[in-house]
Amino acid sequence: MNKKLTFQKKIVLIAGPTASGKSKIAILLAKKINGEIINADSMQIYKDFSILTSRPSKKDINEVKHHLYGIFSVKKYFSTGDWLLLAKKEINQCIKKKKIPILVGGTGLYFNAITKGISKIPQITKKFRKKNRELHKKIGQKSFYEKLISIDPICKIKISSNDSQRTLRAYEVKMFTKKSLYEWSSNTKSDFLNYDIKKIFINSPREELLKKISKRTRAMFKDRCKEEVKKFLKLKIDKSLSANKIIGISEIKDYLKGLITLEKAVELVNIRTRQYAKRQNTWSRGHMSTWKKLYSKDFSVLTKKILKEIS
Repeated sequence: MNKKLTFQKKIVLIAGPTASGKSKIAILLAKKINGEIINADSMQIYKDFSILTSRPSKKDINEVKHHLYGIFSVKKYFSTGDWLLLAKKEINQCIKKKKIPILVGGTGLYFNAITKGISKIPQITKKFRKKNRELHKKIGQKSFYEKLISIDPICKIKISSNDSQRTLRAYEVKMFTKKSLYEWSSNTKSDFLNYDIKKIFINSPREELLKKISKRTRAMFKDRCKEEVKKFLKLKIDKSLSANKIIGISEIKDYLKGLITLEKAVELVNIRTRQYAKRQNTWSRGHMSTWKKLYSKDFSVLTKKILKEIS
């Protein structure tokens, strides 16, 4: 295989905890390697939220071509499989244009879909999915989770009793295919085995990350995040949809209802974001052991380190 072909089939993955500066680093890197950026964050997919999800700004998008940001409605179901189909298309389009695709985000399942593949579960019909969501709404998460465990016991150690989205997914897969979601997941293969995948994890020190999270949270509240939540609440979307998990919605909702002060809302969002960053780091230790962990407080220095690693 010649060098030109290897270059054309290179993919760069940049992961890291929230507020670690992944998006800015991806822009610096894209300018250096003739790259384009593809979103790998499940919440930045939604067009209804730009501030609470810290989506790249218009200035960022004008500097470097970005893909799969703000493209989907919060009112619709969007899975890892849906994302992978879109990401594959964008990756191949980039390579066709002799650009290097740079996938950046904080959603571990998306990166797993690229590096390890996802199960080829048959397409579940909208009618069947709607029926299950109506049942979930009628009996509530607790009873629905118990129904899932009764037909697929392994889910008890795999899925939290509070995770309505994964509960619904596991239930509909089991009922529709007669096989557990985890049976389907046990035999997967990446669609990118012939690609040169470079995997980078931004390994920010804890204290510095906490400062960045606090600073970003306060900036969000100075911006229009309250207006975003007001518009979202008017949509009255199904509680099982993943957009409900966006950090800040429930806290701002309580503030708008007069249940908590604005300062308390800021504090709670800050705490939840710190907890999320911790979960992302924990995920990386368990699922990203082969990724190169890099860090520098100076983004230009960090970009040079990444360049050296992916060359």
